[in-house]
Amino acid sequence: MMKTTNTYSDEELIKKWPGFVNKYATVNGVELHYVVGGSGEPLICLPGWPQTWYSYHPIAQELAKSFQVIVVDIRGMGSSEKPDSGYDKKTMATDVLALIKQLGLKKAHMMGHDIGGMVAMSFAFNYPEFIEKLIVLDGAHPSEGMLQMPLIPAPGTFTEKMDSQMPYAWWMGFNQVKNLPEKLLEGRYHLLLDYLFKYVMIDDSKMSEFDREVYASAYNESTSIRASNSWYQAFAQDIEDSKTYQQLDMPVLGIGSYVSYNYMKMGLPYVAKNLDVIGMMDSGHYMYEEQPEPVIDAVVNFLIEKKN
Repeated sequence: MMKTTNTYSDEELIKKWPGFVNKYATVNGVELHYVVGGSGEPLICLPGWPQTWYSYHPIAQELAKSFQVIVVDIRGMGSSEKPDSGYDKKTMATDVLALIKQLGLKKAHMMGHDIGGMVAMSFAFNYPEFIEKLIVLDGAHPSEGMLQMPLIPAPGTFTEKMDSQMPYAWWMGFNQVKNLPEKLLEGRYHLLLDYLFKYVMIDDSKMSEFDREVYASAYNESTSIRASNSWYQAFAQDIEDSKTYQQLDMPVLGIGSYVSYNYMKMGLPYVAKNLDVIGMMDSGHYMYEEQPEPVIDAVVNFLIEKKN
């Protein structure tokens, strides 16, 4: 695995996070990169597509005032290893469990955004004894509801911005295709990023040019595209696994943007007994960038002030 020293390398980026350090660990047969900083109860943070650990930069240092923040590049992400298999969320949750054990933690809070939210929920389903409280942001475990997503958008709903009532997530299908996306996107991943950020954010200027370069650098290689698309190609297995899970007992907080809040409010009660769902209707999908302060407030309130 390459660990290059350039402007967008882990070694350079971590300099923008005072008090945090880079770490690497081989767990469950795969090498994962993670960063850690702060002190207090451990808070495991899992990023989503198409981002990396760096996506937590708007909120990590503030959270580190209250918690030991551990942001993990999940299997296939950033400078973590990108094996040929193991992208079902149950296996990826087992990666995180092995890391938690290696770090000597008995229990941890966990939050995940997007794909990271899917992995966090899988962790909660499979290893509830290791989790104190769970936070999912614009991401829930794959379920059979995904099979009802439209192939063709409803008339008038597919515009420059994602429609909150009838969202058209075309990349769910595109990312299912094997071998082709990496040929189309290698070396030009910024084209997808720029389109996606404009489409799913209310104010995509909140995603800085530097941030875009960080993620383009992380996903430009064909291996990275193949690995990240594997998260989506495993959804069929994830859906099958979901049929075996029991309702979650631990406290769960769902935070939804304008594109996901209604769906999270409808879906999460089926899988979590002790649940709060809040909407950030003035934010698109990338809430850390668009509304960092409300995210921080919601997370800290849930984990510290609200005792269940």
